[in-house]
Amino acid sequence: MFTMIYKRLFTAIFSLLIVGVLVFFVTESLPGDFCTSYLGQNATGTRLEQCRIDNNLNSPLIKRFTYWSENIVNGDLGTSLKRQKPVSDILIPRLENTLILGGIAASIGIPIAILLGCIAGLRVNKKSDHFISIASLFTMTVPEFVTATLLTLVFSIWLPWFPAVTLIGANASFAELLPNLVLPAITLSMVMIAHILRMVRSCMITVMNSSYIKMSRLKGIPYWHIVFYHALPNALLPAINIIALTIAWLLGGVVIIEQVFNYPGIGSLMISAIYDRDLPVVQGIAIVLAIIYILVNLCADLLTCILNPKLRTQQGY
Repeated sequence: MFTMIYKRLFTAIFSLLIVGVLVFFVTESLPGDFCTSYLGQNATGTRLEQCRIDNNLNSPLIKRFTYWSENIVNGDLGTSLKRQKPVSDILIPRLENTLILGGIAASIGIPIAILLGCIAGLRVNKKSDHFISIASLFTMTVPEFVTATLLTLVFSIWLPWFPAVTLIGANASFAELLPNLVLPAITLSMVMIAHILRMVRSCMITVMNSSYIKMSRLKGIPYWHIVFYHALPNALLPAINIIALTIAWLLGGVVIIEQVFNYPGIGSLMISAIYDRDLPVVQGIAIVLAIIYILVNLCADLLTCILNPKLRTQQGY
């Protein structure tokens, strides 16, 4: 087991190193820089040159990368060029808001997805299975911003129950954020439900057709006992990685949704930072999202191996 953990941790650290290099050089290759964005595209002369010197933009790329990577290792995400504040001070309140939104969406979406996936898997080729499958395919094919727009049209304009956009700042309390969380959380959970339930449905069909389930039914074990105590745990094991990937996608998907609803999260912060060419903020957000993504997948791999002794045996752990 410890060997397995060491291998997973090594892979996670190596992946993070690769992501860090890509994040820095890709963001640095963006056209323009902070000074041209701040002073205007037509800015030239001494003022532009002085701005670049003040913000250390004239240093060689490798030197800037070395300085940046050393700060990242020490837990320092740098200083925002526009706001002249530590990136962590700007990022943390936004990240908390995004995690609240993602947590609510996941707490809604995962149980519903498992329930609908089990219903569809237990009633293969029945009307309920066809309805759930068609609805999930439709939800997967509709872009998120279209779903968000339709929800806003129905529940903010036709039925003015929830605000269409968020008009409060990043430091608002949870009670102030709550009315603004409903529509973004529903939008994110709909896509999550569609992906997870299809995996659960497929796994449930496979498990219910396995030989040990058929033998259990021949022995007269009650049907629902077989479903809850034998089929469901084994059907959920392969779905753990899909759930983890969906949760990790959730953090990336909020970029679009937060922009649509003007939600004060990490996604809307990234869009504004890219527009301002505030690269320390962009790089800090990308690194934090990469760390969360890697940690979620690492936890999913470890959980799958812990819950499945057969998998540990096959891998030699």
